[in-house]
Amino acid sequence: MTERLLAPYASTPEQSRGRLHHEPPSRYRNDFQRDRDRIIHSSAFRRLEYKTQVFVNHEGDLYRTRLTHSLEVAQVGRTVARALKLNEDLIEAVCLAHDLGHTPFGHAGQDALNACMRDYGGFEHNFQSLRVVDALENKYPDFGGLNLTFETREGILKHCSRKNARRIGDVGQRFLDNTRPSAEAQLADLADSIAYNHHDVDDGFRSGLLTIEQLEEVPVFAHHLGATRQAFPAIDERRTLYETVRRMIGDFIHDLIQHSMKQLDDLGAQQADQIRQAPTRAISLSPDALAQHLQLKQFLRANLYRHPRVVAMTDRARDVVNELFAVLLAHPHHMPPSYAEPAPGDVDHADALFDDHPPARRVADYIAGMTDRYAFARHAELCT
Repeated sequence: MTERLLAPYASTPEQSRGRLHHEPPSRYRNDFQRDRDRIIHSSAFRRLEYKTQVFVNHEGDLYRTRLTHSLEVAQVGRTVARALKLNEDLIEAVCLAHDLGHTPFGHAGQDALNACMRDYGGFEHNFQSLRVVDALENKYPDFGGLNLTFETREGILKHCSRKNARRIGDVGQRFLDNTRPSAEAQLADLADSIAYNHHDVDDGFRSGLLTIEQLEEVPVFAHHLGATRQAFPAIDERRTLYETVRRMIGDFIHDLIQHSMKQLDDLGAQQADQIRQAPTRAISLSPDALAQHLQLKQFLRANLYRHPRVVAMTDRARDVVNELFAVLLAHPHHMPPSYAEPAPGDVDHADALFDDHPPARRVADYIAGMTDRYAFARHAELCT
């Protein structure tokens, strides 16, 4: 996308704050396109294919995984970016990278690993995603990590405590200054949340854990269900559900575009940094749509994520992570050499990224990088 097609407040590769390590420019790609391609070709991205979204990988072949979720987030992000004249290449890079640090077994795995790391600095997948792209991917001869631009790294790091912000340099500064990220980073965050909610409805119905009758308790779903039944009274339940979700997500995206356009117009920003200095986020849902979004999220938490079948799966996942952590911390030789003892060239920057206790952090790195099935296999090998 050329600069003339972008809004004045959009991020551009020509004005990027650059990379951790200087590199000559690519002959055929701008810096954000190069970031996207490095993410797609990373080992961490490929592993997302076998990491849980809601249902563990072996539960079925048709449920979403972290990989398909990331692709869907990127699709939502690019649609909205095009309407708002933001940088689609940057949006795509951030959306594809946002879950690179996620553990196996979804949020259950993250919660378990955070508990294991409580005395060693904690664990959070946003931080881990940054750690993956800054240090853990190990392909290039001149640097560890993927050496992404500041703007992509800024978008990956959605949340950060002040303690950690002081340690991670440039991308942590906004959490100390109480400023905002780029418009593209703000959009990627919302695209993730919108895609997550609506596609979990689809997977929950497909699994048999949610029914249309239950979903009618959510006003926004009931509204679009009524419109779907009126327009297509003869279609089966599966297509009724899909059409309802399609209409619902379309309305949320429309609201996000229209409300953000108004806020951007009111702000009158003429450069990207004015978005960062604005008193509130410029990219957001309207208050009514946000309330509907949160209602749907609360419904899913109560009826899907806490469903007995999902809880049984997550309890098992927590046991696997807890037991693997204990064994590997006590016996690090069971990990590949690159985790048991990192390469000398990688130590300084990796240790600078949230690494108060390097041995425990390297165990967390190893477990976080596992797919669901690999975690089960290693657990069977080492803990039974």
